Amino acid sequence: MQRRAGEIEYELTYKKVKNLNLRVQSDGAVAVSAPMRVPLHEIDRFVLSRAGWIEAARQRTFVRRTQLESPERYTEQECLRAFEAISARFYPLFSRVLPAPPALKVRRMKSRWGVCHIQKRQITLNTRLMEQPLAAQEYVVLHEYVHFLYPDHQKGFHAAMERLMPDYKERRKLLIR
Repeated sequence: MQRRAGEIEYELTYKKVKNLNLRVQSDGAVAVSAPMRVPLHEIDRFVLSRAGWIEAARQRTFVRRTQLESPERYTEQECLRAFEAISARFYPLFSRVLPAPPALKVRRMKSRWGVCHIQKRQITLNTRLMEQPLAAQEYVVLHEYVHFLYPDHQKGFHAAMERLMPDYKERRKLLIR
C-alpha cells in the first residue's frame, strides 16, 4: 500500500518479518516491509527518523546511475595501457609468487574497482578507475596483486598492504564512487 510520512512517499508491505525493513530502490523509491502487528503511526515515525539516510541513499543511487549512463571518457585500450604501466611497477614485488605478470583485463563494472582471479592469474580493472587519481589507481592495482598472496581481507592481507604501501588507507579514501 502507498503511504506518506511527511514528505517521504513509500510503499508499505506487511510480511512475516521480525523487524521494520527499509530499502531505497535503484529508481529512488522507498519500500518498507513491516511485521503485521506494527501500527501505521509507528511505521511512519520509523520512516521519518530515517529521512537523512533515505536522502543519502537516493543521492548514491543517482550518482551511480548517472555514472553508468555517462559515456566512457577513455577507451579500453587507453585504460589497459595505463594500468599495464602501473602493473609493471608492482610485478617485481610478486615475481617469486607469480612466474609471469598476471593478465590484465578492463571492463566497466557497477560496484567494484578491481577483481583478482587467482586461478586464471588475471586481474580485471574497472574502466572508471581511469577517472580516479593516480594514487588511487596504484592502490587498486596493488590491492589486487596482494590477493595472489592472501585471497581474503584478513589480517595478513592488510599487513601486506601496510608493508608494501604504508599510505594505502589514505589512497583508498581517494576513490570516488
